[in-house]
Amino acid sequence: MALSMETQLQSIFEDVVKTEMIEEAFAGMCMDTLEDERTKLISCLAAFRQYWGTLPKESHEQCVQWIVRFTHSQHSPKRISFLYDCLAMAVEMSLLTPRMVCVALINSDYLEWERTRLWALTFKLIRKIIGGVDYKGVRDLLKSVLDKIQTVPVTVSSAIVQQLLAAREVVEYMLDRNACLMPAYLAVTEIRKLYPEGQLSHWLLGSLISDFVDSFRPTARINSICGRCSLLPVVNNSGAICNSWKLDPTTLRFPLKGMLPFDKDLFEPQTGLLRYVLEQPYSREMVCNMLGLNKQQKQRCPVLEEQLVDLVVYAMERSETEEHFDADVGGTSQLLWQHLSSQLIFFVLFQFASFPHMVLSLHQKLAGRGLIKGRDHLMWVLLQFISGSIQKNALADFLPVMKLFDLLYPEKECIPVPDINKPQSTHSFAMTCIWIHLNRKAQNDNSKLQIPIPHSLKLHHEFLQQSLRIKTLGMSDYKIALLCNAYSTNSECFTLPMGALVETIYGNGSMKINLPGTNCFASGSVTPLPMNLLDSVTVHAKMSLIHSIATKVIKLASAKSSLALAPALVETYSRLLVYMEIESLGIKGFISQLLPNVFKSHAWGILHTLLEMFSYRMHHIQPHYRVQLLSHLHSLAGLPQTNQNQLHLCVESTALRLITALGSSEVQPQFTRFLNDPKTVLSAESEELNRALILTLARATHVTDFFTGSDSIHGTWCKEILLAIMNFTPHNWASHTLSCFPAPLQAFFKQNNVPQESRFNLKKNVEEEYRKWKSMANENDIITHFSMQGSPPLFLCLLWKMLLETDHINQIGFRVLERIGARALVAHVRTFADFLVYEFSTSPGGQQLNKCIEILNDMVWKYNIVTLDRLILCLAMRSHEGNEAQVCYFIIQLLLLKPNDFRNRVNDFVKENTPEHWLQSDWHNKHMSYHKKYPEKLYFEGLADQVNPPMHLQHQYLPIYFGNVCLRFLPVFDIVIHRFLELIPVSKSLETLLDHLGGLYKFHDRPVTYLYNTLHYYERHLRDRTNLKRKLVHAIMSSLKDNRTPGWCLSETYLKFGMNAREDNVWIPEDIYYCKLIGRLASPMAGKSPGPFPNCDWRFNEFPNPAAHALHVTCVELMALAVPGKDVGNALLNVVLKSQPLVPRENITAWMNAIGLVITALPEPYWIVLHDRIVSVLSSPVLTSESEWAGNPFALLDFTACHQSYSEMNCSYVLALAHAVWHHSSIGQLSLIPKFLSETLKPIVKTEFQLLYVYHLVGPFLQRFQQERTRCMLEIGVAFYEMLQAVDQHSSHLSFMDPICDFLYHIKYMYTGDSVKEQVEKIIMTLRPAMKLRLRFITHSSLTETSSAASNISTPTGASSTPQSTASASLASVAASTANAAASPSSAHIATTQS
Repeated sequence: MALSMETQLQSIFEDVVKTEMIEEAFAGMCMDTLEDERTKLISCLAAFRQYWGTLPKESHEQCVQWIVRFTHSQHSPKRISFLYDCLAMAVEMSLLTPRMVCVALINSDYLEWERTRLWALTFKLIRKIIGGVDYKGVRDLLKSVLDKIQTVPVTVSSAIVQQLLAAREVVEYMLDRNACLMPAYLAVTEIRKLYPEGQLSHWLLGSLISDFVDSFRPTARINSICGRCSLLPVVNNSGAICNSWKLDPTTLRFPLKGMLPFDKDLFEPQTGLLRYVLEQPYSREMVCNMLGLNKQQKQRCPVLEEQLVDLVVYAMERSETEEHFDADVGGTSQLLWQHLSSQLIFFVLFQFASFPHMVLSLHQKLAGRGLIKGRDHLMWVLLQFISGSIQKNALADFLPVMKLFDLLYPEKECIPVPDINKPQSTHSFAMTCIWIHLNRKAQNDNSKLQIPIPHSLKLHHEFLQQSLRIKTLGMSDYKIALLCNAYSTNSECFTLPMGALVETIYGNGSMKINLPGTNCFASGSVTPLPMNLLDSVTVHAKMSLIHSIATKVIKLASAKSSLALAPALVETYSRLLVYMEIESLGIKGFISQLLPNVFKSHAWGILHTLLEMFSYRMHHIQPHYRVQLLSHLHSLAGLPQTNQNQLHLCVESTALRLITALGSSEVQPQFTRFLNDPKTVLSAESEELNRALILTLARATHVTDFFTGSDSIHGTWCKEILLAIMNFTPHNWASHTLSCFPAPLQAFFKQNNVPQESRFNLKKNVEEEYRKWKSMANENDIITHFSMQGSPPLFLCLLWKMLLETDHINQIGFRVLERIGARALVAHVRTFADFLVYEFSTSPGGQQLNKCIEILNDMVWKYNIVTLDRLILCLAMRSHEGNEAQVCYFIIQLLLLKPNDFRNRVNDFVKENTPEHWLQSDWHNKHMSYHKKYPEKLYFEGLADQVNPPMHLQHQYLPIYFGNVCLRFLPVFDIVIHRFLELIPVSKSLETLLDHLGGLYKFHDRPVTYLYNTLHYYERHLRDRTNLKRKLVHAIMSSLKDNRTPGWCLSETYLKFGMNAREDNVWIPEDIYYCKLIGRLASPMAGKSPGPFPNCDWRFNEFPNPAAHALHVTCVELMALAVPGKDVGNALLNVVLKSQPLVPRENITAWMNAIGLVITALPEPYWIVLHDRIVSVLSSPVLTSESEWAGNPFALLDFTACHQSYSEMNCSYVLALAHAVWHHSSIGQLSLIPKFLSETLKPIVKTEFQLLYVYHLVGPFLQRFQQERTRCMLEIGVAFYEMLQAVDQHSSHLSFMDPICDFLYHIKYMYTGDSVKEQVEKIIMTLRPAMKLRLRFITHSSLTETSSAASNISTPTGASSTPQSTASASLASVAASTANAAASPSSAHIATTQS
């Protein structure tokens, strides 16, 4: 077949190119007449047409390739020219497709630059017929033509340049925006692939390519966030987990969409951003998220490694310059070294960084710098890793450290032994410890790499050797720590110091001490290991210690030891769990090994201890561990073994703490992990815990603006959880509580309304049961009837009636209570809460009311029937309306304040104790003296003593190390305050509660976060209640004043004017106040030292780092102002939009960054004012009038360039600020943009400048919408076209059609695809012809539909001057006489573009 095709084609084409002998003899002198040429063409094409008709379709390409090969094998330009005329004719007759011909021509192996005539003729033919190629074909041809041009060498003879330029003409035509052969966007993509940023195009193309690429700079700018490289996140803030901060893990560049010529700084590696994040404590999760690092996949990340090294060098520089450099003081650089050590261990352990590479790089960067003040700290950091990993790795990996030693320890004489009474001494010994570990490894491996002890370290080494010989080591100095650090890899030497540490906290077993409650004893050691000592032992030694403790606890659990753990052991274990470096043995082991083992052994005392630790001693535990524990607790709660008063109370209290402590940004990511089985994180029977979860859900979705812009929970992650809750514990919400929920949650509860039992029925049932109680005679029958499973939970109501009528309860009542059991009793407390409200509502007052109050308090404090915290939680979680709700809150207030019992407990606890448990050594003594004064009675002891005859019971209590009724009440108090805030008539009662009990917030583990959440969630309710707002802030903040350094939270100005303001004289802050407040946040983010806030140990702080602290305290202060949110929002924008002397020009983007962070962390009224600013800019003369600004709009909107040249205008400032705000916004906040565009901006946009401004505003955020909320992206895409339509109709002339179209193509190819094609097609068809022609590839309309457009366009550059061969002049007539082929779109195009 192939042979026959070649033969037939040969006979057709050789026939017409063969020459007579005379022509060959007089070559170049003979010339065919036009008539002869025409005859040849006609006969050739007729023969070819006939043959072509017989060819199967799959052979067409092969056939064209043969013709091109045949043409290129000719040497006579005349023959080539003739054959090319044949091809052109075949294309015009629609025999051949232009694409097939062009592809065959350009891909021919014979087409080489050396054959200049062939080169010129080929490209002229391509130029002639390419107009008929579809746009994707043109794109592919552009790539091929550019590749072909690349083959032309750098130097060629000037004589042939003119011929070679034919290729340039083709490229020029392809890129001609008026010819519009393809979307220019596709062309720039191909060009940028071939010539990336910074690479020059081929000399033959001159400035053609660079000019074309430059025409896309406006499009790149439209897609760029102003000052993006200066924007920084707050680590562990909700916005920090979004896609805005992702970087490429190999280059550290931003992942930019599209091959556009973005500004140079966006192509730079963002080392500053990564460095900043790495510097923040608790940032490792964010670093992994930014770089897409997966702990399961061990992948080295050289860029991360380099930044860690630079950070170490920076710490060395800081140590050199910091005055009074002394780690005992906990200076800034000491905190930095501590943090560095933690980061290094994590990233090297997971193999994201290589230890030997880092040490060599450090050596290189420190060489010749003379930085030696921080050398001991550096060695301490390296020792942490070496001691923990040297046993499992090759010695050679660690030897580079000796090179560092030679560099940093140049002393010739021995370094003296430091004062070992100071913790700092452990750092001074670090290098000697490293040498000991290296030497030990060399001995174990029988390696020849043993290094003699350097002379300068001899005294240190001798001191350690001597200390090993001391058999009894005291805790008065740091000798034990030194020995642990030096010999942790040498089991013979390590046993002695580690044994001494362990013995100190275990107690020797012979001494017993009392714990609170009856029959509860523990081992006698009460003093925990101090933090200073734990900080002074290496991670490896800490791992040994924590492993030893965990093993001991599991052993005691399985042995069912009657002796509880020593208080020193429990406190020390809690302290060890703070170290993130030992996470796998620490918190991970605690949750996934220790808890299950203890549970399996049914060691309820130890389980109680572990839950207490979690409630009162843990800090910065990652959310997935907390939710995992919550899931464990829910499964525990259903087991018969936990159905005892003390354990049940502990499990419920811990679960309540876990639920209410969930951060707003943690809720969604954690709960979406359980969508397949939401039951595991919900309580099957505790309505209070499920209600607490719903309140947390409402708060989280409000604070993160999750539901902003939507009115239903349908299709969201909340739906399954809410349905499962309503299935487990069906309930309603009071209207005043429901009104605070986000709208979709309100709608859900209105749809799923649960009918409630009437108060009248409840009263009737209680009377009925009470009659039975009085009428039944048999004791066993009474006990069985009232404690039977399934009987109405009314027994507490009956006890109330007994006390009301007879003033005492008999022994049977006690027996029934015992039989009901802790779990079932909760339901009785619930109905009792409702019954109380009924009783108090109908009480005539006076004596009767006082009697009711007295009985209620007796039930709590005298008879110990129900604990205060449980009763108040139940009361606070009921859903009473109107008057009954007020009565319910009245009962809560009475319970808390009327008798002195609870107030005395609170006052004494607050007075005697401090929340800084990590600095205490005598917590246990204070704890015991408090419990002796106010014993906890959890087994109805008071009732047992009062019955007749009294019952003297000795219940076996579980050990209590930390808890008491005050601390248990704190999470309940959080809920009570919220309930009181919802009901306006009880505001005064809330103020009274805060006055008397606010001091408890001294022990709240997240007081600022609680205030932040409260002010944010209840912003609408507190808007006009400025006094209450101030009272709340004052109560919580003043409770902490004794334990915090001045200036730690509220600004001096606010404390002076805002805290003491009177209602008739509201303090309205001036601009300078807001400037100082924003500067206070911008400063720690810029790494200023010393920062505006006092230094602290972030491991025990409410917040993980200075910036997170600064952000939250700033927001709390702004929300606490007696100024409407709108005014505060405007004042914040004015910090940079007005000329402010306090705002440094050179740091303007850092200040915008701080404003963006603050304003997005505030409720909607604060940040929505930005929309008003945008509207006013859009309506300003600069953008509405063509004559106001004669320059280029892209120059006007280039904030960075304008700012540097002092030529910025308000519109560019607002643009940059809007970008900073939206960059930090949650996707919920951003989801208002489509509505803002279509409802507010669309009616205003009439001019090209306005349109470009809107594109600049929103363009950079399409990438986030695509990743996080596609629906919004599509709505924005359509809105952009609708605005273009309005501008097109309103403007007589459009100057920037190309950038507008380029941007719309960018949206199509990068984001929407054909998703919005249907909507935009109709719009495009209404636009002016020139615009329609440019956008025709979006609608896929053919040229005939836009031919009217083409006729209105000026002739493409150079189109009419294309030289044509003699024959081609008469091509049209030849075509007519050859066949009556219908004109194809391609021929129409050739006609229009060549005319």
